[in-house]
Amino acid sequence: MTDQSIATTAKPTHRIFVVTGEGKKAKWSELGAAWPHRDGSGFSISCTAIPLQGRIVMRAITERDRQSGEAQ
Repeated sequence: MTDQSIATTAKPTHRIFVVTGEGKKAKWSELGAAWPHRDGSGFSISCTAIPLQGRIVMRAITERDRQSGEAQ
């Protein structure tokens, strides 16, 4: 694997969340962001914390998210 094959884009394309609970009672807390590798085979992930419970969800950042500042 070369440095070029794992280089990432300048801006993250996905946000990382920990989700606890189910349905309408679920609580989403942002943990970090992810950038795709140039070769399309993976992501580099940067997290501000590592959750001890809940599930980790990665969602694509949409133009609407960028404009509103919302994550979901």
